[in-house]
Amino acid sequence: MTAMIPESMQKLIHHVKEFFPEDEKLQQMFEQCFVNTYTTTLKKQEDGKTFVITGDIPAMWLRDSAAQVRPYLLAAEEDAEMADLLEGVIRQQFDFILHDPYANAFNASANGKGHQTDRTEMTPHIWERKYEIDSLCYPIQLAYLFWKSTGRTAFIEETFQETIETILRVWRTEQDHETHSSYRFERSDCRQSDTLIRDGKGGRVVPTGMTWSAFRPSDDACTYGYLVPANMFAVVVLGYAAEMSEQVLNNASLKEECLKLRDEIQKGIEQFAKFDHPIHGDMYVYETDGEGRINLMDDANVPSLLAAPYLGYLPYGDATYTNTRQFLLSRDNPYYYEGKYANGIGSPHTPDHYIWHIALAIQGMTTTDEAEKQQILAYFKNTDGGTGYMHEGFDADCPEEFTRDWFAWANTMFSEFVLSLTGKAVKGSPLYQQLMKNNSTEA
Repeated sequence: MTAMIPESMQKLIHHVKEFFPEDEKLQQMFEQCFVNTYTTTLKKQEDGKTFVITGDIPAMWLRDSAAQVRPYLLAAEEDAEMADLLEGVIRQQFDFILHDPYANAFNASANGKGHQTDRTEMTPHIWERKYEIDSLCYPIQLAYLFWKSTGRTAFIEETFQETIETILRVWRTEQDHETHSSYRFERSDCRQSDTLIRDGKGGRVVPTGMTWSAFRPSDDACTYGYLVPANMFAVVVLGYAAEMSEQVLNNASLKEECLKLRDEIQKGIEQFAKFDHPIHGDMYVYETDGEGRINLMDDANVPSLLAAPYLGYLPYGDATYTNTRQFLLSRDNPYYYEGKYANGIGSPHTPDHYIWHIALAIQGMTTTDEAEKQQILAYFKNTDGGTGYMHEGFDADCPEEFTRDWFAWANTMFSEFVLSLTGKAVKGSPLYQQLMKNNSTEA
């Protein structure tokens, strides 16, 4: 298998094998999962851009595509061809955002595939137009980490400013969705989570400083429009955008716009998205409408509350996060499941008692407890369903029962978790900073 892939990736595979010399199953699982995105989902286009399918769906999600290629940034540090491929992903993402910042998934060409009958402003280029904050966050994150990993700036100097200005307009509009937004979405003959109420406008919200989202990163409709983990992610990437605006574009006004919106969203989170839980204490809520209605849960998809330090919103040891984490990894979270083969977080997007591999990876990369990391690793090895690959959700009592046998995002998250156990993380990421901090403490 390794003969099909670049030497830069083979080095990382060899590194994992050296770190776990006696664990043949883990070695094989890592190799299969790590190369999965590279060998099956990346399609170089004639214009030099890179189209990335999710796996079993032939469309490019802005979120999934960024997450799928993220660990390859480690290879891009020394591999110019890999860097070209990943730069092509970013350029494609920016093009899609400029085509329609409200869409979450796109076709490789204007072929009219996907959900063309949805009642929203569709085009033949769009596969699906479910507006999700994280769809705009992930490309900024990938661009920032690519810059930190490779030092390349050409893609920033070209369409970055226009892309950021487009995102800023959308997020400012959606700070007052009720009054200023024209976005609507309705789908017929579907489950309730695939459409929006009130003629496609969604549930009522009032301004808080946060920015509104129609759907979660699971592509399920939000119960309340202020999706807190997604707003946390927006805070982080607005900081990234400000840094690139200043250091690469030398654009002080764009930097200030990014920082101003970042501060407004963060104040909204801290004022409207906390709850004093009778057992767990001061913690973050998953969703709110700004009028006191809250949703206490977490979803396996990232951004999630569990992922807050992984994303970079707050430190790993933050007290409010610690309380939130205790809630999320307990039966008080309605989507936390305990089973014969694993305990972990699932999603209303999949059947009851199904744990997600993505959530296990995030749990492993947001704990500072070595015993917990090893427990998560054991869960992975025991829940591949005999396939050597990760899946969307699996039955905690019967891992052979799972959803999506080809889900590249889950394979990537597992790979990133395993690499983190060996001391490897993407430069510029909060996980990299945490590993460097741990190394200096041990030294």
